[in-house]
Amino acid sequence: MELFVHDSPADVAARTASLIAESIADKSGPFSLGLAGGSSPKPTYDRLREIDVAWQGVHAWLGDERWVPHDSDRSNGRMASDSLFSHVSASLVRPDYGDDPEAAASAYEQELGEIEAMAGRHDIVILGLGDDGHTASLFPGSAALAESDRRYVANRIPETGEIRLTATYPLLHEAARVIFIVTGRSKAEALEASLAGETPAGKVGQGRATVEWHVDRDAASLLS
Repeated sequence: MELFVHDSPADVAARTASLIAESIADKSGPFSLGLAGGSSPKPTYDRLREIDVAWQGVHAWLGDERWVPHDSDRSNGRMASDSLFSHVSASLVRPDYGDDPEAAASAYEQELGEIEAMAGRHDIVILGLGDDGHTASLFPGSAALAESDRRYVANRIPETGEIRLTATYPLLHEAARVIFIVTGRSKAEALEASLAGETPAGKVGQGRATVEWHVDRDAASLLS
């Protein structure tokens, strides 16, 4: 695990966008890119639009998705598409929305397996951090935390009852590289606890993946 503290959210976005672009350029074959939702990664996606990237070989997918229609304002896939992927030639694979979230998660798990088979391993997975220490849709107290086999599941959020689709530890632990993007003072306590391994996000580092935390000074304000 490596921690990188940047001066501002803009600096976090600039650095993570540069790292992603460089990684894509360094690989000659298909590239698998897992995407985070929420507000923290959006500036990174915006910066990537400004960089000359060979997007043709990139297969992008969602680390988690709310169980909402594709055109919903709450959809992580819509945010990623509007910010970046409707403007570049990469493929963005989104889960189907219908009557059965379990079936949708299973079908998406199969699609991600096909991408991984092409890429070798998922090259980069971008993750965020919630105030409660969740990442993707691995929320404290949720059933998906105990999943040891399935790599993508439907997960009910205990506090709200909301259903989301999410990557699980078996997928995240086997990625080549995980990049956390964390900004804002509201994330300071969760970041401190995560770096101590005390949150769902903090347990992502227990696998084979190389894990990098790119945070701003406000988020790092409680770190010694």
